[in-house]
Order: sequence, then C-alpha cells, then structure tokens
Amino acid sequence: MNAPVRSDALVFFGATGDLAYKMIFPALQAMIRHGHLDVPVIGVAKAGWNLDQLRARARESLEKHGGVDEGAFDKLVTLLRYVDGDYNDRKTFDALRDQIRGATHPIHYLAIPPKLFAVVVDHLGQSGCAQGARVIVEKPFGRDLASAKALNATLQAVFKEPDVFRIDHYLGKETVQNLVVLRFGNTFLEPIWNRSYVKSVQIVMAEAFGIRGRGALYDELGTIRDVVQNHLLQVVGLLAMEPPARAGHDAIRDQLVNVFRQITPLAPEDIVRGQFEGYLREPGVAPTSRTETFAALRLKIDSWRWAGVPFLIRTGKCLPVTTTEVLVELTRPPLPSYAPGPANHLRFRLSPELNIALGAQTKKPGEAMIGEPTELVLVAPPKADEMTAYERLLGDAMNGDPTLFSRLDAIEAAWAIVDPVLGAKAPTVQPYEPGSWGPAEADRLAVDAGGWLQPTASG
Repeated sequence: MNAPVRSDALVFFGATGDLAYKMIFPALQAMIRHGHLDVPVIGVAKAGWNLDQLRARARESLEKHGGVDEGAFDKLVTLLRYVDGDYNDRKTFDALRDQIRGATHPIHYLAIPPKLFAVVVDHLGQSGCAQGARVIVEKPFGRDLASAKALNATLQAVFKEPDVFRIDHYLGKETVQNLVVLRFGNTFLEPIWNRSYVKSVQIVMAEAFGIRGRGALYDELGTIRDVVQNHLLQVVGLLAMEPPARAGHDAIRDQLVNVFRQITPLAPEDIVRGQFEGYLREPGVAPTSRTETFAALRLKIDSWRWAGVPFLIRTGKCLPVTTTEVLVELTRPPLPSYAPGPANHLRFRLSPELNIALGAQTKKPGEAMIGEPTELVLVAPPKADEMTAYERLLGDAMNGDPTLFSRLDAIEAAWAIVDPVLGAKAPTVQPYEPGSWGPAEADRLAVDAGGWLQPTASG
C-alpha cells in the first residue's frame, strides 16, 4: 500500500477565533520548531482584517500561550496568508482558491462553530478547493445521532471518508494514549483486566471553574455533548477494548467501535444531570435554560470481558477540584483479615499531569498480621518540549494518518449511547452548590461500587 501523500497547504477557518488564539497558533509555531511545517498556512475569517493584523494576532497568541520562539515565528510569518470574507459568500472561496493555487493536496481545518460546517463544506466543493484535499472537523460532531448522520452525509458528498479527520484533541494527549500502552504493554495488567478481578471502573473529569465567558456556546451544548459523548467515551473505549489484532491505524479504531456498540444505550435511570447555582446569571445563558453543567452516568458493557462491571462517569463545572482520573477497583481477596481496608485499585490521573498509582495492602506495624492500605505512586512529569495534542493531531492529519481521529461508525455509535437522554428525553436538571460534587442523587449510581472516588488532585 502506498504511503499517504502529505498535505502541501494548510487552511484554517476561524483564524481570528478563540481556538486559533489559544491552540492553533502555538501548535503551528511548535510544528515549525520541530521541522514539521513548511507549507503555506492560510487563515480564513470574517473580521475585516488584513494579513498584518493576523500576524499581530498570532504573535499576541504566542506571547500569552507558551512564548514566542523568534526563529520559528519569523518562519510562520513568511508562511502565513489571509483571506477575509463571509463563509456564505462564494467570493471568499474564490479568493481562497487563488491563495492555494499550486497546492495539489491542501487540508482544510474547520475551527468554526458547528452550524457553519455544512456551509463551508458545500462552498469548498463548489469552488474546487476540495479537489485532492482533506478536511479536519472540530467537535462537537453533531448535536445528536440524527444530526451526526446528516453531517456525515454532507462531508461525504464532497470528501472521501479517508480524507475526513474528525478531531478530538483528547486522543492527542500523551496521558490518554498512555492508557493503551499501560494495558497492552504490561503483562501484570492484562490477565486481571476483566470481570473476574475488576469490581468497578470510575472516570471523573472535574473542573473547579465555571463556563468562563462561554455562556452562549456552552448553553447550546451542555456537559454531555461537550465532553461525555466524545472525550469520556473515548476513555471508556480505551479502558474496555480488546487487544488490537494487528498493526495499522484501523486496529485500535476497530476495537473502539466494538466497545461503543456493546454499551447499552442510556436510560433516564442511568443518568443524573445537574446545573450549578448561578449558571442562569451567566452572560449568554437563557434565563430558563435547562442545560446541564454536571452529569453522572452508569454505563453497562454487554461483553464477555465486562458483563456486570459498572463503568461510572462523573463530570462537571464548579466542582471541588480540577482533574481527570480513572479509578479501577479490584475485587477483594478471600481472606479479609489481611485486607480490612479498601480493596486494591489502580489509579490513572490523566490531567493535570500523568500519575499512576497502585492501591495495595502492606503489613500494619505491630504484633497482628493484618494489612493497611498504601498507595504506591509513579509520577511521570511531562518531558521538555513535549508535543501538545494539537501539534500532534495537525501533523498526523497533514500526513494522512487517521489513527488518533474518530471514524464515522465510531461517532455514530457513541451518539447512539447518549441519544436517549438528550433534548426532550433528558431527565430534569437538579441544582447544586458550586464547590460541591453535584446533586446528591448522583450517589445512587455508585452504590454498588462503594461510592464515588475522591480525586487526589487539588483545584
């Protein structure tokens, strides 16, 4: 099989937006610094700007987010181009076609609100800008199963499926990718990674802050659409999947799809939705909004490996800490006198830094032969100049490597899990105090697991 052709121009829509300011410009500079970017970079937006203003915006972005590498930035300035225009105006795309003239395999990154995806994709096709091209689509990919299918149909009317890269920056994180290596690279884990030894799996993604001025956008999404359907279900998939049967970029993605299809679609009794007190006073939020800022879920995986093992998710805004952790609780040994405390567990902290811990029993000092709980901790600080998620994913997309991107069938399978509790079918949101762990009713979901885990990171 021939190696994919590398993209020879990078177009990013939404060049003056928040995502470009915080993530894309720092990623572009890092790609240049590492020798991974040497093609025209064309920003597109409707801001009434010129190229010099975009360059100034890029420098300001880097000053605020990671620092300016003068050599790499000077090269970025020479690569950077700009098209200012309305996404609904064909003239904008005619101007874009002029800017990418000479490129035979451009890649278009849609760092724009989802409601504009279809408009931009249609214009890319009609203007000829999609010829030989790839497209990167930001999350959320649809609002529910029906809209995800409709968006897939729109994309495939213009682009071939191998040329569509549905980005979930969570899969680009070193800490998340570490879950795969930890599971399949260590012989002491895989033999016990099943229902015979695992009592429960808990995932918490907590943020001690609120919506940070994203009122209008967040109110359209809510926690389930924002992080559960994508980020957290991806973590569930990596924890629950079978070993990839072969090498190659589709091996892991095949197993993720299998896991999603084995998860029973959520019912109202499987979920608790919450909204922090004060959310309705946030700018941009509808005064009668029923959007959730907290969600707790209990997932059931109908597979030979995981039948009967609860997978629990708890996530939200204005919680006591900021961290993302996985706690895998193991079954108890048959002689409880040696282990009177908590059961053994494995703890994976995915953010703010990688932290792997084993909850074990060691002998309690004294005459009695009894154990006491101890946590053996391995901390892996980030390496200097480690690639960020966006740098890695942009580079992979330009190289035509889809391994860390969501496939069409996986997107639709993930939406099928949460679809029954979205919109009018969603359970009523319950208020909770900022700084708490959400509505008290969420505790019922974790009764069989002995209660919710308490993360170790401080917010």
